[in-house]
Amino acid sequence: MDKEIVANFENLYSSYKRVKADKKFNSGTARFSIMALEGIQTLKEQLENQTYSIAPYNKFKIYEPKERIIESCSFKDKTVQRCFSDYILTPKLNNIFIKWNTAGQIGKGHYMAMDGLRDHMLEFYSKNGLNGWIVKCDIRKYFYSIDHEIMKDVVDYYFDDEFTVWLNHLFIDSAENPGLPLGNQVNQKYALLLLHSLDQMITIEYGIQHYGRYNDDFYVICKSKEEAREILEAIRIMTESLKIQLNTKSQIVPFRMGLCYLGFHHYVTSDGKYIRKLRGDKKRKTHRKIRNWIRAVNNGEMTEEKFQEKYNACKNNMLHGNCIKLCHSMDLDVKKRMKRGDEKCSCE
Repeated sequence: MDKEIVANFENLYSSYKRVKADKKFNSGTARFSIMALEGIQTLKEQLENQTYSIAPYNKFKIYEPKERIIESCSFKDKTVQRCFSDYILTPKLNNIFIKWNTAGQIGKGHYMAMDGLRDHMLEFYSKNGLNGWIVKCDIRKYFYSIDHEIMKDVVDYYFDDEFTVWLNHLFIDSAENPGLPLGNQVNQKYALLLLHSLDQMITIEYGIQHYGRYNDDFYVICKSKEEAREILEAIRIMTESLKIQLNTKSQIVPFRMGLCYLGFHHYVTSDGKYIRKLRGDKKRKTHRKIRNWIRAVNNGEMTEEKFQEKYNACKNNMLHGNCIKLCHSMDLDVKKRMKRGDEKCSCE
């Protein structure tokens, strides 16, 4: 039974250590860590008796890559979620999800999603040239609009163990309806699962081979505009049945124009070369971030080592596109500005 796996001292202790390793040390971590063994024993007993409850969330805003409200759960709840996710949810869902559902899973991720789009575009081009259409969609305020009753119906379809049903419902109903807190590990799994029916509809019912999804951001490459319109309408009907709405920016674009996806503009040239360039708005945001970091270093608010860490992360992301010249010019400019103590970045 699932209860024996989750309400297991060794599994909970292992999850506690993984959460502690991933989390910045703060007062909540300290309080739980001081009496960790006793705390884990208490969690074990509460889970066995199904008297476990979730503490109030800590709400705060983040501003990168865009402004969002995060609802972070307590350290002891992170431990239970980690255990439940690692030992129950993930093993089952990894066998359910399609290959190109790429978010929030070990061995997949952001760059796999972009490489999948590259492969899909090149394969489509090899058979159809530039004669095609792309349906590009995302969900409006996805996490904030997920209906609890629908979400519970979906997870109950895949998980029928009595203990797991109880714990799934407890996590889903731990915040106001509609909406799932962005800071919860299990909610990442639930959000991926909710749109699994969409993945199946497109790949099985419509037989589309060139499809990919990263969370609520997805594309479908079609041979004709009529097919693209039919699929977009089917997507609208499906999402409305789940009580979520497509973003108004969802659209159908010619294959030859390419696709903006995960911060990059992806397209295939007339001679079959795949190009991936940093999107214009992302480029401007990156320049602003670097300028702010330089200002922080010059004002003594950030160490040069921390700046280099952040700057290298930005460059590594850009180097997944055709951005070598841009990175080189930024290197020269940053070196010059840091040396001069000038906060303005000419790469803007």
